[in-house]
Amino acid sequence: TDRADSPNAVPWPPILYVAAAVCGLLLHLLFPLPWPAGMGRVSLAALGVFLVGTGLALEITASLAFRRHRTTILPHRGAKALITDGPFARSRNPIFVGNTLLLAGVGLLSGIAWLIAAAAIAAFATKKLAIEREERHLAARWQGAKRLGDQRNHLILVDVADHRDLDRAGLQNGAEIVAE
Repeated sequence: TDRADSPNAVPWPPILYVAAAVCGLLLHLLFPLPWPAGMGRVSLAALGVFLVGTGLALEITASLAFRRHRTTILPHRGAKALITDGPFARSRNPIFVGNTLLLAGVGLLSGIAWLIAAAAIAAFATKKLAIEREERHLAARWQGAKRLGDQRNHLILVDVADHRDLDRAGLQNGAEIVAE
């Protein structure tokens, strides 16, 4: 597929996370792993509730940002805007982070250790099959883009022809860069 039009032909992230959850549950049925009892179980469940809540919050706020900036949320469709505000001010991929936290949180909450491992595997597979391709798509979409590492340790793309520095690009205050 043409990287400027679309990062992927397949919407990998939802497929990977659903497959990871199914595999984790099947492994739990076939080979259940031990889980702490008593206060250990309560503590892990509390952490699970926190992770599920954080994951849901990330997914909801990221979804609202997509809507606000009128660009697609679908991981296999081309972006019309580079969002840098809301949860995107901290992560280039808050929905994928949210998916990982949600799956790991459900594992902690339910006492299914396989779901925690599945979350880590899904995160790695998403990085390889979706995130790396998405970064190439964004670079192709905004031709002349330059990778600028920042304190958040993620990719920011700035059209160097139009933006001489981060302040002028408006990235400091969460402005979007719209593809022409």
